[in-house]
Amino acid sequence: MTHIKKMPVRPSAAEVEAVAKFSPATIHEAQGRRGALSSRIKPVDYRMKLCGPAFTVRCAPRDNIMLQLAINYAQPGDIIVVSAGEYEEAGSFGDVLANACLAKGIGGLVTDSGVRDTLQLRELGFPVFSLSVCIKGTVKETLTSTNDPIVIGGELVHPGDIIVGDADGLVVVRRGEAFEVAKLSQAREEAEAEYIAAYKAGKSVIEVSKLEPVLKAKGLVVEG
Repeated sequence: MTHIKKMPVRPSAAEVEAVAKFSPATIHEAQGRRGALSSRIKPVDYRMKLCGPAFTVRCAPRDNIMLQLAINYAQPGDIIVVSAGEYEEAGSFGDVLANACLAKGIGGLVTDSGVRDTLQLRELGFPVFSLSVCIKGTVKETLTSTNDPIVIGGELVHPGDIIVGDADGLVVVRRGEAFEVAKLSQAREEAEAEYIAAYKAGKSVIEVSKLEPVLKAKGLVVEG
């Protein structure tokens, strides 16, 4: 049985760079409100950001042996994405493993389990997004697999999909869609810049958002 698989399709550096320019919120909206992971998965520090190809790994709850193997086999820039059954009562990752990741140039960690040593993680600056913070230890028993499709935060993530995260949350960009998503995200940012300029010029929210026909159709009544 094969437990360790290589990433079957790795996005190019240009693809990663193209989407890294935009926030997860912008990407989510631009790609048709797709790809947002559960808002329960948050960075341990609001300043943390990540963007890179997903090195997916499935872990048994309260077990981090496959996470350690993923760190061993991941390549620089990879984001290790762990599906562990949304098990919150385990500290499956901390400062020791964060140092191992930094030494290898790994780009970040996303897990639907818990992490610990958050003060040290903040000081290290290694991007960690987790479902919980928990001091409880883990075991090292169950071999599963790496680089298979996984479900995390309500989203299907394939190995090689691009994961983008910041203080607001996480979004996944499908393999092969990076340049198109970047184009759509750029258009959205330009449109939002126009909205802001219009507000500064004195236009109302109703004018800028073209709400008048919508409100009329819904029968809005303004008193006074």
